[in-house]
Amino acid sequence: MPKSVLEAIKLGLWEFEPPEVETDQYNATGAMPGTKDKLAVMAERVQSGLPLWHPSDRDDVESPDPMPIAPKPR
Repeated sequence: MPKSVLEAIKLGLWEFEPPEVETDQYNATGAMPGTKDKLAVMAERVQSGLPLWHPSDRDDVESPDPMPIAPKPR
């Protein structure tokens, strides 16, 4: 079973759906959309098998920076 979408693609498993992860298991980011920082966070998430988006991620210039949540150990 692949750990991430990237692994599934490499294996040709186009119907792969990653398991759901509670939002307290990973941090939201205050990086602005479209920036290198935001893309780096998203790349790290997909490589780790986490969801691409966190509901508290900053989504525009006027949004406040989210308070970081310490992830629980896996």
